[in-house]
Amino acid sequence: MATIEPDTRSASRRARDEEIAGEPPLPPPPLSPDATSAPVEHHIGRAKRHPLALSGVVENGVIRLIDPGVTLPERSRVIVVAESA
Repeated sequence: MATIEPDTRSASRRARDEEIAGEPPLPPPPLSPDATSAPVEHHIGRAKRHPLALSGVVENGVIRLIDPGVTLPERSRVIVVAESA
């Protein structure tokens, strides 16, 4: 059985939560009639851009990628993975 705890949210947070709860549910994703069954995450993931992990080093506060041949499109999201020296 769940333990009842006092509501410690602020008035503005409580109002925002009620507003969100009152919104209509999102429509199902647009699928073709012959689409196979897949988790919703699969359909949502098509529109998202995923970050790219590249190895790099930090020199004097500047991040330098190890592979100079890597060219990235403008406004790319990159996670630089570096080891501490």
